[in-house]
Amino acid sequence: MDDIDLEQQEPFPVDRDGRRFRGEEDQPDGDRKMGCCEKFQQSVSTWMLPEHDRSKYLERANCCPPPIFIILISMAELAVFIYYAVWKPQKQWVTLDEGIWNSPLTYKPERRQEAWRFISYMFVHAGVQHIVGNLVVQLLLGIPLELVHKGFEVGMVYMAGVLAGSLCSSIFDPLSALVGASGGVYALIGGYFMNAVVNFREMIPLLGVFRILAIVIFVGTDFGFAFYRRFVINEAGLNVSFVAHFGGIAAGMTVGYVFFSAYNKKLLKDPRFWLCIVAYIVFVLFAVLFNIFLTPVS
Repeated sequence: MDDIDLEQQEPFPVDRDGRRFRGEEDQPDGDRKMGCCEKFQQSVSTWMLPEHDRSKYLERANCCPPPIFIILISMAELAVFIYYAVWKPQKQWVTLDEGIWNSPLTYKPERRQEAWRFISYMFVHAGVQHIVGNLVVQLLLGIPLELVHKGFEVGMVYMAGVLAGSLCSSIFDPLSALVGASGGVYALIGGYFMNAVVNFREMIPLLGVFRILAIVIFVGTDFGFAFYRRFVINEAGLNVSFVAHFGGIAAGMTVGYVFFSAYNKKLLKDPRFWLCIVAYIVFVLFAVLFNIFLTPVS
């Protein structure tokens, strides 16, 4: 083996004490520049997780694959809205009437024996304001939630809210029709609200207060408009139930509480998980029996 001439080699860059300077490849993760995806993930962890869970989340975080469930469900709802607004005869897009009321997807009390309507109503919306409001909220809230908790958990909470919404409506407002994804949207809101309350002490105090106040103001305003449209204006035609909002947020505060407040924990060993699941199943069974034997709808 040939001898290596050390004098001819390019010297390592050193400081005045003889210590080698670090190159970019030697920089620790905390010193290197973060990309756009990493910055976004860090912001998501700050909004969604208590401090002790953030490092574990950031170790696993990856923008690929993207939050598939909430994006696909939003695209499906938008596609159905465009279908009824464009290909079905409508006078305007602001409020759809004949097309959606005759749709096989809409929940109608006299057609409740068609069981798929208890779920499919989420794809049908009554106008531009309705569809835009639901899509904006579920995307703004659903995407960060799905990045942290993954599609299965978010999908379970969302669909639990959709089903709870239609079942609550069939019990407490049995003569009203139902359209829109508000049950699922409110389930996400309810789950996120419980996350904010449970982890309040471990979050940045000002951020925790802002999250809770924002949810309370939004929900209060939306319910206020719903009551106004239903009981003050009392427009002619089919009444659209607002009880689904209550069912959705109740599902979010139970099922969503378990999924969204316990990051990186085994749910099957958590007694809260079984308590919430059993409570939800009991409610569903009661609602099914009510619709079969006790409903006032002829």
